[in-house]
Amino acid sequence: MAMVLFKSNLDIVGMIGIILLIGIVKKNAIMMIDFALAAERNKGMNTRDAIFEACLLRFRPIMMTTMCALLGGMPMALGWGAGAELRKPLGIAIVGGLVVSQMLTLFTTPVIYLYLDRLGKRFARGEPTYSNRPGFLVPGGLMESGD
Repeated sequence: MAMVLFKSNLDIVGMIGIILLIGIVKKNAIMMIDFALAAERNKGMNTRDAIFEACLLRFRPIMMTTMCALLGGMPMALGWGAGAELRKPLGIAIVGGLVVSQMLTLFTTPVIYLYLDRLGKRFARGEPTYSNRPGFLVPGGLMESGD
């Protein structure tokens, strides 16, 4: 959207910027989810509280990474002089993409995490556990039900 807004062509340099942007956004979401999973396992928190705490704890590092990349891409997006037409699409892709994607990441990652956890729990309820299946394998060998 930023490329269209600034009337810039999507060339190979712009695509490199989009790939860089995908990496930053993916890393931010992984940081939040990793902390939420650790809070669930180590502290015994429920899913909602764990993702809330993860969002609070990881907000500053996520914003620091985003602002660093955004402010680093700003001179390229605003650049002029010799070779600026080559670097400008990279800067526009990084700056415009980070502004939009950061807001989406901060709002959608917790929602999707909660939704997928709820979906996983729904499917887990329908499956029988290993202990009540006849003839399941245990470390000592095959165990028949009723043993």
